Amino acid sequence: MIRLCVGTSLVLLCLVLVGLEVGDYPIPRFKAIATAFWNRGGEYDFVVNSLRFPRLVAALLAGFCLAASGALFQSLLGNPLVSPDVIGINTGAALCAVFVLTVGADLSVLPWAAFGGAVLTAVVIYLLAWKQGISGSRLVLVGIGINALLASGITYLMVKYPIERVVAAARWQVGSLFGSSWTDVRTLALGVIVITPVSLFLVPRLRLLQLGDESAVGLGSRVELERMAVIVVASAFAATAVAVIGPLGFVALLVPHMVRLIVGSLTGGALLLTGLVGALFLLGCDLIAQQLFAPTTLPVGVITAALGGPYFLFILVRFNRAL
Repeated sequence: MIRLCVGTSLVLLCLVLVGLEVGDYPIPRFKAIATAFWNRGGEYDFVVNSLRFPRLVAALLAGFCLAASGALFQSLLGNPLVSPDVIGINTGAALCAVFVLTVGADLSVLPWAAFGGAVLTAVVIYLLAWKQGISGSRLVLVGIGINALLASGITYLMVKYPIERVVAAARWQVGSLFGSSWTDVRTLALGVIVITPVSLFLVPRLRLLQLGDESAVGLGSRVELERMAVIVVASAFAATAVAVIGPLGFVALLVPHMVRLIVGSLTGGALLLTGLVGALFLLGCDLIAQQLFAPTTLPVGVITAALGGPYFLFILVRFNRAL
């Protein structure tokens, strides 16, 4: 596991270095690296440190958050087709964020609004799905229904408010890293630093929950409390990413499944590896989005959807055969 994490980190570093030098304004490799890490204030400073570097770091952190969120949800519910964007968590965060954008509120409250929307949605889904305990399939069905309801709320906001505000909200909804700043990086970094240790603490409890409620109770687990804690932490991961880059689809669905094929069931090390692979996946998709139709830059959500759709069908067929 350590070798996999180190190897993934090295590939990430290589992609970051590539991302610093390529673009509409190519920069020699050594000068790009020097400007990013120790020679601030040079001729390439604005391009590297105000445009490219924060975007690269934001992609890493957002990918980590989305992949970790998906891993927790899939392990908790025992369903490879579950992710925060499928059961409405991302849409709950997006609804609150779109409200902030369309009413013209202070953008500094947007991350908090998205976080609150995601956690509140998770709590509502949990309460509606609870019936003498939680069934994974019931929670998924409730989540899909809530997702549709919240999506209609977003549509209402987009129709109701002036076009100049709606345009910003519409672009944000596609999922984009365009315009990422060091403020966004700080928001994402704070989420990763705070939530990751909590999630690692909960992983052993999650493994007990996977044994079934009766077995978990027999081993000293407080089932409902710990299940709710995992849901809140997974929702917090998703909300942190959504607050900055929008409700990006498929990262939280695909990456945990791919990692699970390699390392098996979720452990603390597997959770970290999943986050690193998520960072690698999103960063790679963003570089493709920037270069595929250059000089036109696509929102990264277009690339994740193009790659994620076929893989989702593969998972669906494989899952149905296993039933």
